[in-house]
Amino acid sequence: MVDSVGIIKHVFSDMDGTLLNSDGVVSNSNAALIKQSGVPMTLVSARAPMEMAAAIAKLGLHAPQIGFNGGLIYKPGRHGWDVISQRTIDFTAVTTLLRAVSLDFPDVSLSFYDLDRWYADRVTKGLRYEANLTGQTPTIADWRTVLTSPTVPVFKVMMITFDQDEMKRLQAFVRGLQLPDVAIAQSGTAYLEVTHAEAQKSRGIDYIMSTEQLQTAETAAFGDGHNDLPMLKMVGMPVVMANALPAIKAVGRLITKSNDEDGVGYGLQQIL
Repeated sequence: MVDSVGIIKHVFSDMDGTLLNSDGVVSNSNAALIKQSGVPMTLVSARAPMEMAAAIAKLGLHAPQIGFNGGLIYKPGRHGWDVISQRTIDFTAVTTLLRAVSLDFPDVSLSFYDLDRWYADRVTKGLRYEANLTGQTPTIADWRTVLTSPTVPVFKVMMITFDQDEMKRLQAFVRGLQLPDVAIAQSGTAYLEVTHAEAQKSRGIDYIMSTEQLQTAETAAFGDGHNDLPMLKMVGMPVVMANALPAIKAVGRLITKSNDEDGVGYGLQQIL
């Protein structure tokens, strides 16, 4: 059990390693526990809306959601996504990055996202890995035929390599391009992602707390990784998964069960 807390009115949750189990889905039992709580939930993820849709539908979520690490704040609509706020990458920065990486790192899996689609110019080992993980099918097309106008929104460019030496070279190369107003972050050991500089999870959480007039003590968050630390530090009740590293567990007021043991649903039952 945990120390007495105030009434929790809103919950934020990471997806991978937190809400989703090792099969990449929300288990039926976890969904039942979360729904039973009756607390509005916002998923906070680096994923695209299409990759969040299954979890949103299973949990019956209606609150604003945060995708692309804060680059997109949106609500599920009747016919797609109702955009509340977005931060997309500058057109010239996107085309410069895609051209440079495709030429200098031909073995790296290179893809990008607009609001509704995931694009790649060829099928690679990395692309198949990501497709299997998220259950999404990429649109195969030359990026030059897709990015024909500066009005085309690009939320994220994703690069995947399973070669750690290549990852180090790739990261140094991308930073060396000195692209304006972008954030460059490695996710796990195989992913390098580029988003708008203001695509921060904290931006989305600030927006929701402000519009819903939430006090810090009225919020809780679930996470498992280093990129969840800012989120966990913004809420009154930070809950960390049992599968997290010790450094992440150190910030938790509650250590819940693992993502394969319905840790989010179990944790909600403990704090409500």
